[in-house]
Amino acid sequence: MPCVRIPSRELTPEDRELVEFARQIVDANTDGEDGAHTMGAAVRGVDGAMYGGINVYHFTGGPCAELVALGHARASGARELATIVAVGNYGRGPVGPCGRDRQVLFDYHPDIRVVLPTPEGIRSVRIKDLMPLGAVWTVDEGTQRFDPSLFQDPVEDGQP
Repeated sequence: MPCVRIPSRELTPEDRELVEFARQIVDANTDGEDGAHTMGAAVRGVDGAMYGGINVYHFTGGPCAELVALGHARASGARELATIVAVGNYGRGPVGPCGRDRQVLFDYHPDIRVVLPTPEGIRSVRIKDLMPLGAVWTVDEGTQRFDPSLFQDPVEDGQP
């Protein structure tokens, strides 16, 4: 099976600031290797404001740090988000979002960038590039038919 290259870009100073903010959140709130709070997340609004979150592990599948950060941003009035990152405790650094988080990001913030490890190092990628053949869902219309225009090559559609 051929390897698919996901378009990515190097981190900006704002991206690095967001990673550091998420690291501070998890470092301040982690409660041990077997604890409930092991991931911190940070999201940046298009206006530059940053919002944080910490995971709430529970055997029923408590919310990931990214979802808590999204809720924090929304409760604070942020409607348009630019970038998100999750960082593991004990210096694990940025970690990519799970499938559920990817789908939520894709549905609610289809233009958001995600900071995560790649073969080229820690970089940012468009959520659309993490969701090949993703199912678009909206509150008003539910799951939509596949739309290939959502997944155009970023070079062809002029996006980094």
